[in-house]
Amino acid sequence: MTGQVMNNPSEEEKVSGVQETMKAAVVNQFHEDLRIEEVPVPQVGAGQVLVKIKACGVCHTDLHAAHGDWPVKPKLPLIPGHEGVGEVTATGTNVTHLQVGDRVGIPWLYSACGYCEYCLDGKETLCKDQQNAGYSVDGSYADYCLAEADYVVKIPDSLSYVDAAPIFCAGVTTYKALKVGGAKPGDWVAIYGIGGLGHVAVQYAKAMGYNVVAVDTFDEKLELAESLGADKVINPKKEDSGEFIQREVGGVQASICTAVTKPAFGEAYRAVKRGGTCVAVGLPPEMMEIPIFDTVLNAVSVAGSIVGTRKDLQEALQFAAEGKVQTHIETAKLSEINRVFADLEAGKINGRIVLVNE
Repeated sequence: MTGQVMNNPSEEEKVSGVQETMKAAVVNQFHEDLRIEEVPVPQVGAGQVLVKIKACGVCHTDLHAAHGDWPVKPKLPLIPGHEGVGEVTATGTNVTHLQVGDRVGIPWLYSACGYCEYCLDGKETLCKDQQNAGYSVDGSYADYCLAEADYVVKIPDSLSYVDAAPIFCAGVTTYKALKVGGAKPGDWVAIYGIGGLGHVAVQYAKAMGYNVVAVDTFDEKLELAESLGADKVINPKKEDSGEFIQREVGGVQASICTAVTKPAFGEAYRAVKRGGTCVAVGLPPEMMEIPIFDTVLNAVSVAGSIVGTRKDLQEALQFAAEGKVQTHIETAKLSEINRVFADLEAGKINGRIVLVNE
């Protein structure tokens, strides 16, 4: 049976012998096309809510999950999707802060233990017992998604479902990475990779008062970055971006690497000024080589940043609600997911694809 562990059927279901089903895009084997299947609608348990999915953004992590690329493999069969947004249609016992009809989103951080040192210190994304939507538990490439009520986040009324969906990963991930970078208003930051995450990062950086250098190997993505407010752009196929940034602005206080190639991380490190921080966000399979002498001499920090907490997500959504950040979005149907994945793998997507349920 695909999907979350179900509660026992209702009395009506026992009598009729029929359990309600829904459409979902399912990964049954790594590197195979997803199949659109009819699967049981999850049954709500204590502390949970059922969300009717209106839209779900497509993230590169979903592609990694479908391919089983990372050392920690997702469960199989799997319903991907960790940018799902929609309407609460049922609540379980002990849920008092959410009501049927509330507009919410289900992020990558599906749940955490709530009592470990990381959860208690406001670092819940480091919890060793966390569950991740569309990876260790089923996600939102479906008509409905079961969620832990304490970890969904409400959507501001001024945001549409389609506009809100990418903020639940691309938005909060880049916003948190910029916070980790430690830059102050007026500082220079570099954004490496102007894709689904990077083009949003440019907007957050400008809204936070930073000067921005955008770096990408595709000129059309650099044009997009300029239209979003980037102060300088550089194509590393034409010139080493680290050298360019050091020469033009004296290095950046924070370099945010959302790209998924080893060379991008090397140049992102070389772009950082003394005392600055290189923030790793993308997840290429190679090792990142760091020169110890330069790191020590220049007091450079290298930090990893993984999505964001519920508080980070609330803040990221508020930027979008105020019109300061807007994802460039194309919509598609759930049935088109394999075509979307092919375009994502080929680097053909400029911005973010959002799957819209009819």
